Amino acid sequence: MKKLIAATAMIATGLSVGAAKAEDSVFVGHLMDITGATGFIGKFYADGVRDALSYINENGGISGTPLEFESVDYAYKVPQAIANYKKWRSRNNMIAMQGWGTGDTEALISFVAKDEVPVFSASYSGHLTDPTGKNPKTAKPAPYNFFYGASYSDACRAMVQWAAKDWKDKGGEGKPVFSHIGDNHPYPNAPKEACAEYANELGFEVTSPVVVSMKPGDFKAQCLTLKEAGTDYGYLGNLGPSVVSLVKSCGTVGVDPTWLANIWAGDYETLKTIGDVDNYVFPVMTSFWTDEGVPGMDLVRKISMESDKSGKEFRTHHYIRGICSVYYMKEAMEWAKENGGITGANIKKGMYARTDWVPKGLEGVCMPATWTAEDHRGINTVNIYSGEAHGGDIKVTKLETVTLPRRDDWLGY
Repeated sequence: MKKLIAATAMIATGLSVGAAKAEDSVFVGHLMDITGATGFIGKFYADGVRDALSYINENGGISGTPLEFESVDYAYKVPQAIANYKKWRSRNNMIAMQGWGTGDTEALISFVAKDEVPVFSASYSGHLTDPTGKNPKTAKPAPYNFFYGASYSDACRAMVQWAAKDWKDKGGEGKPVFSHIGDNHPYPNAPKEACAEYANELGFEVTSPVVVSMKPGDFKAQCLTLKEAGTDYGYLGNLGPSVVSLVKSCGTVGVDPTWLANIWAGDYETLKTIGDVDNYVFPVMTSFWTDEGVPGMDLVRKISMESDKSGKEFRTHHYIRGICSVYYMKEAMEWAKENGGITGANIKKGMYARTDWVPKGLEGVCMPATWTAEDHRGINTVNIYSGEAHGGDIKVTKLETVTLPRRDDWLGY
């Protein structure tokens, strides 16, 4: 068993605790994957969360109330995630959590609802968006689950909607063929049925899902399955080395569909590692590190210096989403403090207090979001980008912004 890596942030000195009402400090647990199956990308998001929590503490905490937090590498193992959750609840009186994976986040739905602990996850599973169980398709209500960004299902729907237009623009004949490609695991499975249904609705021929392990390997057999099916658009449900192996394997057998990557498989690091690819489409929910003229990037760069004093380290958009996640939680906590105290139930109410909401200081970085007591789909707008990689040169181009309807039958699905 891998040893857990824990990094505990000490309470910053010089905070004004006199205005903290009854709270001398509040504790936030932080689950991250650095060494497990998703560590290739998880490390970037984890750094964003940790740096943001540290920066908040050094700059007044939650309106004067210090934040205590512990970041634990649970190596993408659900039992370890549950064990850490229980430990934080019993020993630290945790009032909110920054989470990571789909399997563990979904496994904790009932725990956090019973304990009234808001969880801000990096899993964007559509199953986490129905707080009341309104949709019969919803496995279980998730009243205390939040995430920043479009759900995996909505991001896939947006890319499929773009692909339908792309097919027509290219003069494609007949029905375009869509395939879901990923492991039989909660993360890649989260949007599988929902996206396939929408693809079928838009006139695609939908193949049987193609199963590809989350671990890297030789996937020529799966690529030949895609070739036989005539796949025109392939949704990549995995991330990191698995996706790299698949795209490279397909290249060796002449299989080159337009790849529709989930958000964790779309970034400079993945494109650079693939090395040679065209037609690589992915969703984006923040500005990029290199974007100019974005007011909120000043704060992002200050936060980045928590772990990079030189200010020279390049940050992925996954890092920036981690910051957005923490800052929505921060402002909900500030609302809670002014409206009865920083408790889980009040933080939850704080998430409903604003509409088209961007955290202060992050204008142009985080997209406007709205959560309600009936609908936890905070964002239904998806920015779609295309990436290319050739000989170490990476090119990323914005294709389109898609705003999806908030259909009742898509809630929690």
